[in-house]
Amino acid sequence: MFKYHIYSKKRMSTPKLFGLLAGTLLVVAVGVVITLRIWYANNLKPVSNDTSTTYFSVESGESRHQIALALQKNGLIRSSQAFETYLRSNEVDILQAGTYTFSPSMGVKTIVDKMSKGEVTQNLLTILPGKRLDQVKETFAKSGYTQKEIDQAFNPSTYTDVQMLKYLPSGASLEGFLYPDSFQRQTSTPASVIVRESLDEMQQHLTPATINSFSARGLNVYQAVTLASIVYQETDDPMYEPTVAQVFLARLQQGMKLQSNVTANYAADIAGLPRDININSPYNTYLVSGLPPGPISNVTDSALAAVANPSDTNYLYFIAGDDGKMHFSQTAEEHSAAIKQFCSKCAQN
Repeated sequence: MFKYHIYSKKRMSTPKLFGLLAGTLLVVAVGVVITLRIWYANNLKPVSNDTSTTYFSVESGESRHQIALALQKNGLIRSSQAFETYLRSNEVDILQAGTYTFSPSMGVKTIVDKMSKGEVTQNLLTILPGKRLDQVKETFAKSGYTQKEIDQAFNPSTYTDVQMLKYLPSGASLEGFLYPDSFQRQTSTPASVIVRESLDEMQQHLTPATINSFSARGLNVYQAVTLASIVYQETDDPMYEPTVAQVFLARLQQGMKLQSNVTANYAADIAGLPRDININSPYNTYLVSGLPPGPISNVTDSALAAVANPSDTNYLYFIAGDDGKMHFSQTAEEHSAAIKQFCSKCAQN
């Protein structure tokens, strides 16, 4: 006679189950910590062995987040997040304004040390991005140039041989066409030499391919630079610029007003009036249709590229949320909902 043996599985006791779960979670947590530490350490290293130098400017009042994004965009650090983490963990409170000489071969520690100590580069005149022409003139004045020298240097007729200036309408100023960068300046360097160098750099960014892309969007060069200046002012993160450009281009195509706060701000600033979106000015795109008469600041290569190659989206609205992110919408209803959700203080567009 065969005997059958019945084997029963014993259920794991609750304490053992919790112990196993806790152990598993501990292993996962340790793995995550190790992975993050490796990521952090790697992102503090130099970007490359390239020792070629570049000028990097920090404007007074810029946040650490803005500085970190700009460093990453310029290929000087690997990660803006790692850079900001380094500042917090090392209790670095102040990064001093000025223009520095950096290279991709410098690690985060070296870059932070220079900026925290204010080891700025000497004998430079820096045209910062996103500045109005009157602000650029102030920079020249603070560098020691006389009003007469500045007036002559900023007169477009001084540069009849600069081909790019053929895109300026009759009577237009150099607003928007001085490319932001740092320029070597000795005591004897004429202001016009620096302005010419800036114009030459702008011309390098207005390549035939870029101009053809502007034309494909229905824009001439002056209109494209005008739109690029608006795009630049609307966001401090270049990642969003192509989509911001897409919104404005779509609005132009559909005959909608741009309704850009930054154009109204420009109108008020150049008039010396308090900022008001109802200001009566041809620059106020809340009141007038189409583009304003001209650029509202100088521009960067990323803003120009955004207008030349906008994102492949179909938004008509955006807001800069209180969370520091841009939120895009296709309809007015979606836009209103986004304002309620993300925007108690922010500017609306």
